[in-house]
Amino acid sequence: MRNPFELYAGLRYTRAKRRNHFISFISAASMAGIAVGAMALITVLSVMNGFERELRTRILGMASHATISAFQGGLQDWPAAARIAEANKEIVAVAPYIEGEGMIRVGSELSGTLLRGIDPERESKVNEVAAHMKAGQLTDLKPGEYKIVLGYEIAQSMGIGIGDKVDLMIPQASVTPAGVLPRFRRFTVAGVFKVGMYEYDRGMVLIHLQDAQTLLRMGDSVTGVRLKLHDLFEAPRVAHELAQDMAGIYFVSDWTRSHANFFRAVKTEKMVMFIILSLIVGVAAFNIVSTLVMVVQDKQADIAILRTLGASPRSIMAIFMVQGSIIGFVGTLIGVVGGIALALNVERIVPLLEALMGQQFLAPDVYYISDLPSELKWSDVIKISMLSLSLGLISTIYPAWRASRVQPAEALRYE
Repeated sequence: MRNPFELYAGLRYTRAKRRNHFISFISAASMAGIAVGAMALITVLSVMNGFERELRTRILGMASHATISAFQGGLQDWPAAARIAEANKEIVAVAPYIEGEGMIRVGSELSGTLLRGIDPERESKVNEVAAHMKAGQLTDLKPGEYKIVLGYEIAQSMGIGIGDKVDLMIPQASVTPAGVLPRFRRFTVAGVFKVGMYEYDRGMVLIHLQDAQTLLRMGDSVTGVRLKLHDLFEAPRVAHELAQDMAGIYFVSDWTRSHANFFRAVKTEKMVMFIILSLIVGVAAFNIVSTLVMVVQDKQADIAILRTLGASPRSIMAIFMVQGSIIGFVGTLIGVVGGIALALNVERIVPLLEALMGQQFLAPDVYYISDLPSELKWSDVIKISMLSLSLGLISTIYPAWRASRVQPAEALRYE
């Protein structure tokens, strides 16, 4: 079956060498603008997807999918709460924990920290800190031995290594003959972890659960029980089920409550970046309008001849829509291919640029993540492709309509 006349003529106009080189330049600029816009959109959205994935993995690797705690004070009978939680088929593991604030002292140096008391055997099942040990093992924490595991950044800043002694002070006072003094205990460094988030690597220390109970004078109670689920996105539903099973005795929370605003902010930033970068494609679409308007002006005699040969206004309109759509299609194709290639290789390109420039783009003491992750989602690629193609097609309507309104007699009067 032969091609429709309008498609053939539109392709012929696109392939023809133009006499007006300025029009050719504007066409190339329009195509390049759409390509750059599509490539930037795919790359930026992929990087933001990567950031969201890394933040979720690292935050929930140290936090928890859900927690059970008392409404007031410590959780007294935590094994009973753990048994109720383990009866739920969605829950993989449970672990008790104690959380508080403290201060590390080495000589004259002080550093504030978040203190967490853990059961090493259970803790390794609910988070990933055991898999991120730079030195020592989480299981080196033994009850009564007063050993401590530090974050990598705090160990580096204070010059602490395995076997060193540190004083852990807590904001509770002890009355002594010398007066009221802050309570502290000397610990031995048993390990160093690095999860890749400065907030945790610089501000968290881990000790054994029983040592934390002794230091904080909590008896047999704990702060709460941490839960790990098969699917973290089911946390709200599972937390609601547990709250009903526990008949209001315990308070059940999940990660969507404690970190909801943070991930909502990331999602909002992603949407805003999509809108802003879409303007690049929009500007390129305006260039297509300018290009076709000038082409119509340049081709008025040709249009008039086609009209006298029997071409209808609709056919003339279709010819120029084909011509403009090809600019949008080629620009979109180049941009999508370039964007996919860049998004898949950005994690290798950025370190090369950092090495060439001699500086780190994402300082770990400023940003949550010090590298530039990327996660390409095909849904984003399809959405961006459709946006570029749609804008390219819409931008052809007005110039094509102008072409269809050309009167043959007026156009050929001075030819």
